Amino acid sequence: MTAAARRAALTEALAAKGLDGLLVTTLVNVRYLTGFTGSNGALVVPVHGNPLFLTDGRYRDQAAAELPDVAHRIGRDLLGTAATRMTSGTWGIESHTLSVDAHRQLVAATGDDRLTGADRVVESLREVKDADEIDALRRACAISTDALEQLLAGPLVGRSEREVARDLENRMLDLGAEAIAFETILAAGDHTAVPHHHPTDRVLATGDLLKIDFGARVDGYHADCTRTVVLGRADDWQREVHAAVRASQQAGLDLLRDGADVAASDAAARGSLEASGWLEAFTTGLGHGVGLQIHEDPFIAGSHAGKLTRRTVLTMEPGIYVPGRGGVRIEDTVLVTAGAPEVLTTMTKDLLEIG
Repeated sequence: MTAAARRAALTEALAAKGLDGLLVTTLVNVRYLTGFTGSNGALVVPVHGNPLFLTDGRYRDQAAAELPDVAHRIGRDLLGTAATRMTSGTWGIESHTLSVDAHRQLVAATGDDRLTGADRVVESLREVKDADEIDALRRACAISTDALEQLLAGPLVGRSEREVARDLENRMLDLGAEAIAFETILAAGDHTAVPHHHPTDRVLATGDLLKIDFGARVDGYHADCTRTVVLGRADDWQREVHAAVRASQQAGLDLLRDGADVAASDAAARGSLEASGWLEAFTTGLGHGVGLQIHEDPFIAGSHAGKLTRRTVLTMEPGIYVPGRGGVRIEDTVLVTAGAPEVLTTMTKDLLEIG
């Protein structure tokens, strides 16, 4: 889908909300609607009329190259310029990200009674991925899992968490990633009980659980994957926990399909952990949307009242975390379809015993 088609879908959504336009100030939403990859920009999108892109002089040439079909205005006062185009009607603003100071500036220029929160309208559009977005996500996931398979083929015992994490990140870059999707979480031994552990100088040792949460970024789109392996032979406790997490993930995946309740997937995964006796050790969220951001709508939770939609891309990542002992997480990036979801992070989920 082209940026112009995305903007057309947005104006339809705005009209349905009774809005006359939207001021887009969230950079990731600006990118989604225009293709602009710079660090400062805004977009005025009227329901009737042509959009206007705003940025500063640093991005004059970049904006001309990335947005050839959108009128530009170059200057330092983006909000002031935007307000001159929001002269009548009711306008939506991205109140979930707009600062208090920025809101005050807009109110002073347009009047408070003409501005209203747009209820994450662009984020709602971003939930359903088009073919180009899915292709970028597939490539990001393939690079990620190829890099991990390379890493696990080499020696790991005796190296530090930090060294191994950097090794994995470099492999993703060598395979064609434009960047890493987020700081790699690589934890060994009892550190695996910390869901978002930062790699340290702790040395990997035989008998350790090794949890690796990582991903590559391609064309702005993020992969997210976690695998937990054992260095050496796994003991009974490690096997039990890994099996419980894998069964929980599969229970959640079975209900990730078009038209299904989001809450049903959460209930299935948690029900599996409850049956195995490990539910109290699951202390994180079950999953989230992934795309231009590593965490984006929708989020999988029992409180989510919505239904899943085909071509939505999410993670499914149950885990068990036992402080002082260790933990296991298995996470995949998956594409919702009419039937069983397509798992984009295709590396095996068997309990690997490395070395």
